[in-house]
Amino acid sequence: MNAKAETGPSILDTLKLVLAVAFLVGGIVGYYYYEDESILLRVAGVLAGVAVAAVLAMLTDKGRELWRFIQGSRIELRKVIWPTRQETFQTTLTVFVFVLILSIFFWGLDFFLLWASRLLTGQGG
Repeated sequence: MNAKAETGPSILDTLKLVLAVAFLVGGIVGYYYYEDESILLRVAGVLAGVAVAAVLAMLTDKGRELWRFIQGSRIELRKVIWPTRQETFQTTLTVFVFVLILSIFFWGLDFFLLWASRLLTGQGG
């Protein structure tokens, strides 16, 4: 193992992350500070702050690790066998039928328990 992996994040990575958070917070603060300006300019400022913060964060070791994870996730996503339209329709129909059956069952159970509790308490007629 190398010494870098054992010591944790480097000072430069920490500085980049702090700077990224500062740009993000600066964009948000600027949005509210310049409330007399055009909404388009304010939103552009926030988006610029988010973009700069994202670029700075992706330049760190953790950012590169996140990018590798995203690329691996995309590869795994391509391996998924998605259901056909017919399979999706059949599954949805099955779920609706079971929900209908269970709702009727629970309505009947609730009706029966209401009737029984009224009978036992003497409130029913």
